[in-house]
Amino acid sequence: MSSPIQRVAVIGSGVMGAGIAAHCANAGCDVLLLDIVPDGAEDRSVIAKGAIQQMLKSNPEMLMHKRNVKRISAGNIEDDLSRLGDFDWVVEVIIENLDIKRSLYANLAEHIGPDTIVSSNTSTLPRSELVEGMPKEMASRFLITHFFNPPRYLPLLEVVTAAEVDESATERFSSFADERLGKRVIMCNDEPGFIANRLGVYFIQRAFKATIDHGFTVEQADAMLGRPIGVPKTAVFGLIDLVGVDLSGHVIESLLSHLPPDDPFHDIVGTGEDIIQAMIADGYTGRKGKGGFYRLNKEGGKRVKEARSLTTGEYSPADRKATFPSAKMGKQGLGPLMDYPDEGAAFVTEILLDTLSYAAHLVPDVSDDVYSIDSAMKVGYNWKRGPFEMIDSIGASNFVERLKTSGRSVPGFLKTAAGNGGFYSVADGEIQRLTPDGSMVAVERPESTLTVADLKRRGKALKRNGSASIWDMGDGIMLVEYHSKMNAMDPMNMEMLVNAVDLAESEGWEGIVIGNDAPNFCAGANLGLVLFAVNLAAWKDVEDFIAAGQDTYQALKYCEVPVVAASAGLCLGGGAEVLMHCDAVVAHGESYVGLVEVGVGIVPAWGGCKELMGRLRDFGLVEEGPMPPVMKAFEYIGTAQVAKSAEQARDMGFIAPDDRITMNRDRLLADAKARALELSEDYKPPEPRTYILPGPSGKAALDLAVRDLALSGQATAHDVVVTGELAWVLSGGETDLIESVDEDYILAMEREAIGRLGRLEASLDRMEHMLETGKPLRN
Repeated sequence: MSSPIQRVAVIGSGVMGAGIAAHCANAGCDVLLLDIVPDGAEDRSVIAKGAIQQMLKSNPEMLMHKRNVKRISAGNIEDDLSRLGDFDWVVEVIIENLDIKRSLYANLAEHIGPDTIVSSNTSTLPRSELVEGMPKEMASRFLITHFFNPPRYLPLLEVVTAAEVDESATERFSSFADERLGKRVIMCNDEPGFIANRLGVYFIQRAFKATIDHGFTVEQADAMLGRPIGVPKTAVFGLIDLVGVDLSGHVIESLLSHLPPDDPFHDIVGTGEDIIQAMIADGYTGRKGKGGFYRLNKEGGKRVKEARSLTTGEYSPADRKATFPSAKMGKQGLGPLMDYPDEGAAFVTEILLDTLSYAAHLVPDVSDDVYSIDSAMKVGYNWKRGPFEMIDSIGASNFVERLKTSGRSVPGFLKTAAGNGGFYSVADGEIQRLTPDGSMVAVERPESTLTVADLKRRGKALKRNGSASIWDMGDGIMLVEYHSKMNAMDPMNMEMLVNAVDLAESEGWEGIVIGNDAPNFCAGANLGLVLFAVNLAAWKDVEDFIAAGQDTYQALKYCEVPVVAASAGLCLGGGAEVLMHCDAVVAHGESYVGLVEVGVGIVPAWGGCKELMGRLRDFGLVEEGPMPPVMKAFEYIGTAQVAKSAEQARDMGFIAPDDRITMNRDRLLADAKARALELSEDYKPPEPRTYILPGPSGKAALDLAVRDLALSGQATAHDVVVTGELAWVLSGGETDLIESVDEDYILAMEREAIGRLGRLEASLDRMEHMLETGKPLRN
C-alpha cells in the first residue's frame, strides 16, 4: 500500500505554480519547485528561487506562516528531474501548450518512482490528448488536478481521471487534497473546461453579449448580475478584470477549439471580441495591468473608480447607482426578479434562461452529478446557489414554461426534472439528487463532514432566538450556532450560550461546540446596538451588556462539560474572546483572529485582556516575569493586530499549542465534535488563573512608548487616550509586584476602562465610522 502524500514537486513557478507549492507547504509537505534554466543564468535555479522569495511578499498571502517557506526548495528541470524518484506527487503547472507538456512528460517518465502520481493543472486541455504517447505505467497514475487561483483560498479542485487510472492513485490523491489541502474535490469527466469554467465562461460570455445587445453600461450589467442573483459583486466585468482580460480570451479560444460544433457556446461568442483585443493592445488587461473594464484613477490625491465605455473605450467615474428597481427583487427570489416589469429584469431573465438551460444541457457530459456541478459553481465561482439549486428555487416546471414561452428549446434533463418536481428532494433528513435516468439517489459526501444545514434537515433546534440556536449534534454534544448579522455578539447570542451551559450541566450532555456554516465565526460585538443605546443615553443598558458578556464567557470557561469553538473566517473582538474562553479550539486554517477594539475607540472587556496575558505566559510565548506578557498583549491589542491564519493565531496565543487546525471547512464541525467527545473523558474545568502585574511602573513604560509614537506621527490623539486605558488594565492599576490579582480584578478593570472610553465623543465617532465604512477612523 502506498504511503500518504508527503513529498510534492511542482513544475512551473508562475503565479499558479508558486501558489500550489506554497499551499502544499502550508499543509506540511516537503516541496520541490522547479522551472526552466534562463539563458546565460549564473544561478540555474534562479526563476524558482525568485518565486519562493516572492511568496514572502505576496498579497493575498500565499503562505499561512512565513516559516512554511522553509519547506520549499528550488531547482530546475534540466538538473533536478533525477530527484523525483521518491516524490509522491508531481504536478505540472506550465504553459498551455500541448507539445511542450508532452515533451516534459517524456522526460518525467524516466525519473519518477513506481508510485508517483503525476498530474497537470491544465484548465483547458483534455486528459486524452495529454496522455498520447505516454507510457502506460505513467498514464495509470496520471490525473488532471485543476486548482483555482489563488490555490490557498479557493476550495475547488477539479479532478479528471480515466478508466486506465489505478483507483488507488485517485483515492490516494483525493484524500490528500481533501484532508491536507482542504479542497472540495469534484470529479469531472474529460470534457473541455471541465465543470466550473465550462459553465462559468458561458455565463460571462452570455452576459457580455446581452450587455451589448441591451446597450447597458458595465456598471448596469454588474449591478444586476451580482448580488441580486446570488453572484459575488464582481459579477461579470469585475470578474474578467480580476481573472485577467487576456487570460479570459485564452480560455475562450481553447474552449472553441475543443467543443463540438453543435455546442450552444458557439452561438454566443464573438460579441465584443474587438473590445477585448483593443483593451489588450492598450495594456488594459485587468487588475494586473493598467485596469480593465474598471480602473482606479488618481485625481487630486484621491483614487477614483472609473468604468470603461463599451462603445467609445473611454473611462469616466463609475456610476455607483447604475441599477434598476428590479435589483431589489432579488431578495424575494429569482422568480419575482425575473417577473419584474423593467429592462433590468428582462436582461437578467434572458441570461439566466440560457445559462441555466446550458447547465442542464451539460448533464451527463461533464458530470452526471448535479450536486457536484452545483458545488463546483459555489466554491469555484462563489455563487450563492448552483445552477440546479437556482432552477429549483424558481421551480423546474415554471422554468420549463419560461423557456417554452420565450421560444427556447428545453433540454431533456430539464423535462425530467419538471416531471419529477425538481432536481433535489429530502428523504429521512438526507439530500437526494436527480440522476439522468430520472431516479433519485442520496448525495454522496466524504465521511466526517457535518454542517448546520444537515442538523436542520434532521431535526428541530433545542432552543432558538433571533440571533442563535442550539442543536443536537448527536453523541451527547450540542452545537450553539450564531446567525445574527456577521454573527456579531448581542444579548440574544449570550442568552443561548448561557442556555447551552445550563442544559449541558443539568441534563447530562457530554460537551458543547460553538460554530456555524457561515463565512465568519463572529465579527465581534454588535456595535449598532451599542450606539443605539448610547444615543438614548441608556448607559445602564450598555453596562449590563458588558457585564453579561463577561458573565457568559466565564460561564463557558468554567462549565462542567468541555466547550470547543469551531473557528473560521473573522474571529474579531468578542469573537476572539469566545475562542480564548473555550477548553479547545478546532480552527479552520483560514481563521482570522484578533482583538481589534482600539479601532472603535474601546478596549477588550469580555475577558480578552486577562485571557491573552494568561495565555501568552502559560504557552511560553514570552519570557518569564510580570512585564513580558503585559508588553506583548499591549502590542497585539494596542495595534489591533489580526492573525491572518490559524497558524499565526497559534503564535499569538489566540489558539493553544495543542489546539487543532482543520484545513477543510466541510470537516470543521465534525472535527470539533470529535474533539469535544475526546475532552469529555474524565473532564474537569480549568483552575482560575492568578496574575502578578507590574502596576503603575508598568503603565508608565507603556505610556512612554505610545508618546514616542505620537511624537513621530504614528499614533493619533485618541490612540493615546485609548491605549492609556489599555495600559492601565494590562498593568493592573494600583497593584504592584508583591501581590497577585485574580480574574475578577482584571474583569472589573476592563469594565471601568470601557465605561470611560464609551462615553467619549472620539470613541463614538470611531464606532459610527466603522459601521458606515467598515474601516477604522484615525482621530
